[in-house]
Amino acid sequence: MKQKSLRTSNLNILAFETSCDDTAVAIVKNGREVLSSSVFSQIKTHIEYGGVVPEIAARSHLNNIFQVTKQTFESSNLKLEDINLVAVTCEPGLLSSLLVGINFAEGFALSRDLELIPVNHLKGHVASLYISNKNLEPPFLCLIVSGGHTQIVEVKNYVNIKILGQTRDDAAGEIFDKVTRKLGLDYPGGTHIDEIADNGIDNFYKFPRPKLQKYDFSFSGIKTHTLNLINNLKSELIIENLLASFRKSVVDYLIFNLTKAAQDLNYRKIAISGGVSANKLLRETLELECKKRNWEYFKPELKYSGDNAAMIGSQAYYEYLNKIKKVK
Repeated sequence: MKQKSLRTSNLNILAFETSCDDTAVAIVKNGREVLSSSVFSQIKTHIEYGGVVPEIAARSHLNNIFQVTKQTFESSNLKLEDINLVAVTCEPGLLSSLLVGINFAEGFALSRDLELIPVNHLKGHVASLYISNKNLEPPFLCLIVSGGHTQIVEVKNYVNIKILGQTRDDAAGEIFDKVTRKLGLDYPGGTHIDEIADNGIDNFYKFPRPKLQKYDFSFSGIKTHTLNLINNLKSELIIENLLASFRKSVVDYLIFNLTKAAQDLNYRKIAISGGVSANKLLRETLELECKKRNWEYFKPELKYSGDNAAMIGSQAYYEYLNKIKKVK
């Protein structure tokens, strides 16, 4: 594909994100300024199934991506010719959903003779921090925590991240959904847990904390213990106390491993990102922990914590800069 120029300023990047169940399109200028961001949520579609159905998600992306793109342009007051680069999530995610975004983005790029920048979804979650924290620069340590991923990563620079620890089984957001589904609550579970747990006693029930090498996580034991409590206690179960204790055990586990990594590697800039970074207790507890240790603390705005295309456009800017520097 022809590259029009090697300009590095005033770059308007049209970005697409369809890795799971949100159809998202955004226009980002120079990696940090969001000119427009639109997200079509499929939550109502997947509620009755208790989780995301890949085939249904992909069909929804097909039905909505053009309209979401049109809406993004309308709210930005930009024209097609104002776009300089195109970006799209390439991995990881649901294959059928990813392909919708990739094919649409590639078609747009070809039609306008623009370069297409592929972006890793997890790097995108890190880049959401650059949008919300204008002065944040690597290196720093980041906890990426969502429905599909739980990782501690070392952000060495804008394009290179090193995974220091990750879950060996379920992700943190995944067990939130599984526990709430067992209790008959709607998908996704995180919001319901926060609402109910705020009224409970967070040390009423005791939970295990798995011990693995280095900074890895295992959430299957916490999940199984919670489900067993639900099954065994039945009518004696106090749901508010269960969810408060469950939430605290997950948050404490996440922060324990993160702070251990920060101490071992002597990092004083700590960040969280991903859908579960919207969890009220996680945000507040980590902030207090960082204040206590005199560490800098960074988090995304709530609207950029979940899947969105703005973070993809932000990361694409730095991937492009890195690429043209190598060209030179």
